[in-house]
Amino acid sequence: MKKLRVGILFGGRSGEHEVSLLSAASVLNAIDKEKYEVVPIGITKDGRWLTAGDAQNLLLGKSASDGARRSTPDEKHLRAGDPETTPGAAVLAQGESVVVPPEPVHRQSGLMPFQTDAALTRRASDRAINVDVIFPVLHGTFGEDGTIQGLLELADIPYVGAGVLGSAAGMDKDIMKSLFIAAGIPIVKHVTVLRSAWENKPKKVQQLVESKLKYPVFVKPANLGSSVGISKAHDRKELGPAIEEAAKFDRKIVIERGVGGKKNKAREIECSVLGNDEPIASLPGEIVPGKEFYDYTAKYLDEGSQLIIPAKLTKAETKRVQELAIAAFKAVDCSGLARVDFLMEPGSGKKAGKIYLNEINTMPGFTAISMYPKLWAASGLGYSDLIDRLIQLGMERHADKKKNQYSR
Repeated sequence: MKKLRVGILFGGRSGEHEVSLLSAASVLNAIDKEKYEVVPIGITKDGRWLTAGDAQNLLLGKSASDGARRSTPDEKHLRAGDPETTPGAAVLAQGESVVVPPEPVHRQSGLMPFQTDAALTRRASDRAINVDVIFPVLHGTFGEDGTIQGLLELADIPYVGAGVLGSAAGMDKDIMKSLFIAAGIPIVKHVTVLRSAWENKPKKVQQLVESKLKYPVFVKPANLGSSVGISKAHDRKELGPAIEEAAKFDRKIVIERGVGGKKNKAREIECSVLGNDEPIASLPGEIVPGKEFYDYTAKYLDEGSQLIIPAKLTKAETKRVQELAIAAFKAVDCSGLARVDFLMEPGSGKKAGKIYLNEINTMPGFTAISMYPKLWAASGLGYSDLIDRLIQLGMERHADKKKNQYSR
């Protein structure tokens, strides 16, 4: 049988560029090469699309010349390998640049580059990215927010993960929370403010926050991931700098009431969801941060955080988390995959703490040590099989969309 050509799309312009490289390297290493022909596609931090024949080796941290693994022991490493030294941001510094308009390719799937002048030695058709399906291993802005999904929709190419609406809604914490409220899902109290409001009337914003919420509060950019730009403000003195930090990354800032008290922190529970119209939930897991909360450093640089899989929950609590995870998945019209994060009040005695939905991630970290695949592994679905299932779900969703009629 002819192998399915899978484009692994990685890199991108977001602050989570390096995390995307780690996820893509893991997918490229684990995907079934007997079943799939893999086409690595990189996007630089400035938005250039690149392809290279040795992209896979570069992403796996091997030299293009001898295949040897490179390392710099003095460098500070991300837990899954530093993209500056082990993989290859190198593929994003090499390779042939292509410009891809969203033009559907009939007879075969692909992204066709723009026609260029005759001075080029290769024809535009030779530089097309011809694939049957794309796995966009892109996190954060310009990848997880519906922008890439819109491009692929216009090009009529099947892809893994949520569509334009699900991706956009799952990225915007303000819109996401509105959908959760409409679906009757419990969330913590929050306030959304605009960067312009803070710049023009900071005292009014401060008064609004303090009239609605009690300290401590978490201050977040509405559109970002991997805990970038998130701060915990314990009092009024820390609120301003926290808002300033979040405002660097987005025009909307979400401020949430902290869960738990000074002595008892909230429990951080996560659950993986898989499927399209009939999604299923994994066993939940728990994160015990090495720091005060699970920020970017705790996720990718420090070794102190613990992942407890499965989470130590009662059967009733486990069922509740799984039900809420599926409800959240459906509330934002998600498809393919999502990791759903919860905050659980610390219980007292036999009384169980209340469970709040924190957020949904429509393209969560996908390294072999990331929570999303590890939860599925604990639930009986291995990493390679999970990749296979996600590709199937992307193809199924595209086939279902082909049933739509767009004109009379």
